[in-house]
Amino acid sequence: MSEFALHLEEYLRLRRALGHELADAARLLPRFVAYLDAVGARTITVELALAWVQQPEADPSSSVWMHRMGAVRGFARHMSGIDPANEIPPLGLVTFRRSWRQPFIFSDADIVALMEEVPRLIPTPIRAATFQTMIGLLAATGMRVGEVIALARADIDWDEGVITVRNSKFNKSRELPVDPTTVGALGEYARLRDRVVMRPASAAFFLSGKGSPVLYVAFSDKFRELIRSSGVGAGAPRQPRIHDVRHSFAVNTLVRWHREGQDVGRLLPRLSTYLGHLTPGHTYWYLSAAPELLALAAARLEKRAHR
Repeated sequence: MSEFALHLEEYLRLRRALGHELADAARLLPRFVAYLDAVGARTITVELALAWVQQPEADPSSSVWMHRMGAVRGFARHMSGIDPANEIPPLGLVTFRRSWRQPFIFSDADIVALMEEVPRLIPTPIRAATFQTMIGLLAATGMRVGEVIALARADIDWDEGVITVRNSKFNKSRELPVDPTTVGALGEYARLRDRVVMRPASAAFFLSGKGSPVLYVAFSDKFRELIRSSGVGAGAPRQPRIHDVRHSFAVNTLVRWHREGQDVGRLLPRLSTYLGHLTPGHTYWYLSAAPELLALAAARLEKRAHR
């Protein structure tokens, strides 16, 4: 464990002892520490903090950069107390103007195209299998990318077909029943992983060829490459993002329920719980994410009005 990682554990422990939940910090700061270690940093600098915060997998018009910087500033203050050479990024360095961005809705064919592109872009079999299976799991469950990366071997109940997502956003845990085909794909990957990575350095379910956990930045960078090389979303107004896979799961689930004539209002809290939202109100946002979904909802409302 690196020196930054040791200090991060101490920082989180101290802050929690003071009653802070630190959901964002616990999720974001391990990625920041991994970045510092990757670039060989000895101290935190404003330049390094800004470079990590503004990594391109986040939309500058969203609040992601601001949340990242808030987490970094807290850790930097802690590190500055240990070594004054660590710089604390000033307030107001990162701001955002809230705006709505139309998500790209991936079809099943889009996901298949991305997964088929993986071995052409990634020649190493275990690395290709890791990225393929991660993309498939994102599409099948709507999990957050960080949740998939943090998944541990012990978090999968193979007999019951249930994935446990632990201490995710908002410091919540939840259980996700998954389709037997998803369990089968995870099992196939696990068998390959265990044959290739004989001495893993981590209990993470998804591993790099070296046996270490997959880095968020490595996965998101490769995902963007896959989007470009596969041609998925080539005609879209904006390039599809990795987080749009989660949007797509929610929208496609709602579309399917509408087509089947299900009571969407009754089922929506279940989807909200499955996605790990604090309230069903957060899930209602997806109603405006796809014209087809709006049309289906409007048609059902019109039917009820004429009864």
